Amino acid sequence: MCRFASAHQKLQSDALHIEVIKLSSKYYSTALAAYINKLCACLMEDYMDHSCGEDTDGNDSEVEEYEEKSYEELKGGKFRVKLSDETFTCPYCTNKKRRDYRYKELLQHATMVGKSDSQKRSVRDKANHLALVKYLEKDITEASGPSQPRDEVDHLAEHDGDEMFVWPWKGIFVNIPTRLEDGRYVGKSGSSMRDYMTTRGFNPTMVHPLWNFCGHSGCAVVEFRKDWAGFNNAMSFEKAYEADHHGKRDWKANNDPKSGIDGWVACNEDYRADNIIGEHLRKIGDLRTVADILAEEERKIGKLMSTLTNAIEVKKRHLEEMESKFVETENSLSKLIAKKDKLHQHYNEEIKKIGTGAREHFQRILNDHEKIKLQLEREKRELELRSHELENREVVNENEQKRLPEEIEENAAKNSLLQMASDEQKKVDESAMKLADDQKREKKELHKKIILLEKQLDAKQAAVLEIERLRGNAKATTSFKMLGLKELSKSSHIGVKRMGELENKPFIDPMKRKYNGTEAEDRATELCSLWEEYLRDPNWHPLRVITVNEKSQEVIDEKDEKLNSLRRDLGEDVYKAVATALTEINDYNPNGRYITIELWNFNEGRKVMLKEGVSYLLMMWDVQK
Repeated sequence: MCRFASAHQKLQSDALHIEVIKLSSKYYSTALAAYINKLCACLMEDYMDHSCGEDTDGNDSEVEEYEEKSYEELKGGKFRVKLSDETFTCPYCTNKKRRDYRYKELLQHATMVGKSDSQKRSVRDKANHLALVKYLEKDITEASGPSQPRDEVDHLAEHDGDEMFVWPWKGIFVNIPTRLEDGRYVGKSGSSMRDYMTTRGFNPTMVHPLWNFCGHSGCAVVEFRKDWAGFNNAMSFEKAYEADHHGKRDWKANNDPKSGIDGWVACNEDYRADNIIGEHLRKIGDLRTVADILAEEERKIGKLMSTLTNAIEVKKRHLEEMESKFVETENSLSKLIAKKDKLHQHYNEEIKKIGTGAREHFQRILNDHEKIKLQLEREKRELELRSHELENREVVNENEQKRLPEEIEENAAKNSLLQMASDEQKKVDESAMKLADDQKREKKELHKKIILLEKQLDAKQAAVLEIERLRGNAKATTSFKMLGLKELSKSSHIGVKRMGELENKPFIDPMKRKYNGTEAEDRATELCSLWEEYLRDPNWHPLRVITVNEKSQEVIDEKDEKLNSLRRDLGEDVYKAVATALTEINDYNPNGRYITIELWNFNEGRKVMLKEGVSYLLMMWDVQK
């Protein structure tokens, strides 16, 4: 059974194998039947391995003694068992009509006779057949060698496709021994008969003893699995009882009293019989042909393949759409990145020009300052030399000495002028140094502004990229989730709602009170975008937990400063719009904090189940038709 189960599982899972078979409907039934025949042969081989490997009854010493003696006789060649490479005979059933068996048929016959509980079989007869089983397993198989082919039983090929059986597969037991107890006939229970059949490899699912007003009728119906493994078990059951001369033909052969249980597979004749067996079969089963069952399986497999093919096509189209959107998004991102690089390069060039100009200007100031300083020092030295020369000449020339005070006064005046010029130069120097310090501070402030602008530019670019990514995800999610609902009109009360999306309309009215026309709309759009960024910020959590009916839930924190400021500045409508969007985001996507979509009943303000949405779509389709 393990080999059949694994092989049947492979048949179900191997879609490629089924696809190859379906390429030609002319050969499909034949190929499937051949495959099932092979599985049945594996099942039969497992059954024979299981049956032949069971131990004989070792509690009866007389049976063991006869069995050992008969086995020695078979090994010694007293009886001829093998007629040819393919045919064998039973040396202990010489009075039977059938003399030729295949190897497995003879092994099955000997096993059933050796383990039969019929009173008709003597102890010696059972022991002889058990010895034959031992001889076939140990001597005939070993002598044949590993290269000898093993016969496989193909029960499906033995029957005409139009032959009718009771479906699900059923077997019949008659002549079950009964005894009279307390005025009613009683016999073997169904569970004990099922266990007995299981040990022999027939694997029934249930055995139903049939009862009438007198008690146990001596008949029972055996149920097998509904698959081809059950059919193979049923056919093995029938063949085994035929080989033991307890089949249907043996039961009908004559009217002499019979001993032992007879069994066969229920077919058309049993189903239509006017007795307790026919009545029970008509209640629990139906008549079907093997061809009908094969055709039904073919239809089921064909339907499954059609469904799988359609599903693959849908997935393929969806994948192509996703690939197209991915390429489009990738191109858009590439353009944005190129634009950002270009802006960054232009910005760096401007900064470089500003820095170069500032350095050149400062250098010119320093150069001019050095020139003026050198000139003043030179003039000061000349005046000092001239004053010293005049002092020396005072001793030499009295006339000159008389004019000396005047020249001294003139020099003093000039020195005073020079001192004033020097003071002015110091002031100029201080102004130049102060100007240099101011330029240095301005340069630092400019550098800080440049860094801030760079951060803002990077943040803006990152936000643009994140928005593009979220839009792509939202589009993909919407196209996947709303498949079949694209044709709903905007006027319908059932449609798609973007949960957590902040509406722009409430921001327009307060902006119109401050600005006019287009500027008001632009201001409203910028303010709406700013609050959308606040809503997506996971660090801002203006919610508090309350307990209602012993259950915790999150509500808007009325004390949140940012929301109160929004209410004071822009009014109640804007506050409600932001609070509604925040509540929807917290209900539908608290971790990701991005917009999700849902089917929504706009009239009733509630979520719509998929079943209700499909029903509404079908109704709209009927109306449009």
